[in-house]
Amino acid sequence: MVAAGRLAGRDKIGVRVGKVIGKYKMGKHFDLDIQDASFAFSVNEERVAAEAALDGLYVIRTSAAEADMSAEAAVLNYKRLAEVERAFRTLKGVDLQVRPVRHRLEMRVKAHIFLSMLAYYVQWHLVQAWKPLLFADEAPQDAARQRDPVAPARRSKAALAKVHSRRLADGTPALSFGGLLKQLATIVRNTMRRTDWSGEATFSLTTRPDAKQRQAFDLAAAITV
Repeated sequence: MVAAGRLAGRDKIGVRVGKVIGKYKMGKHFDLDIQDASFAFSVNEERVAAEAALDGLYVIRTSAAEADMSAEAAVLNYKRLAEVERAFRTLKGVDLQVRPVRHRLEMRVKAHIFLSMLAYYVQWHLVQAWKPLLFADEAPQDAARQRDPVAPARRSKAALAKVHSRRLADGTPALSFGGLLKQLATIVRNTMRRTDWSGEATFSLTTRPDAKQRQAFDLAAAITV
């Protein structure tokens, strides 16, 4: 466009070049020479070679001392950021709905956030305890991660079997965390009164949990903090 005379001016040429660089994200590999009536570029072979040397690799930098955090631990902690992001999605999503915060006083806002974090803490422990009933992988991953922290995470055969068959080892349906909560929500406590009784005497009747619900209660009761 510059050579054909359709584009002139350093600012206009720079804007046009910036669009191309922004699209392909390769600007660091080129040296640009933009003038009012000319434009030229060349490949920076030194930067290309440096990029090629790290092709397929990633580098993690941390301010922690090596005595406090080894290289393997730095990789594992970096990968655990996914758990933090998952926690934020849970807090902000349909699970806990930390927003909107309809408070104005600072103390009440802090209390709202604290209760939301406490709710997530309870949910996290329930998910860990209910893994035998959910699609979650029950096989411990920490040992494998310690042996090879850069290896991609792989689900166990048992977890893959649950996903494909949508059933547990005992043949009963596998559930999501939300699905299990809905199943537990069918347990209610009713206040009963005889229709032929004129007095105020009442009694409570609680739904008797089935085998799956009882198993969920037993697993939750075994949680230790």
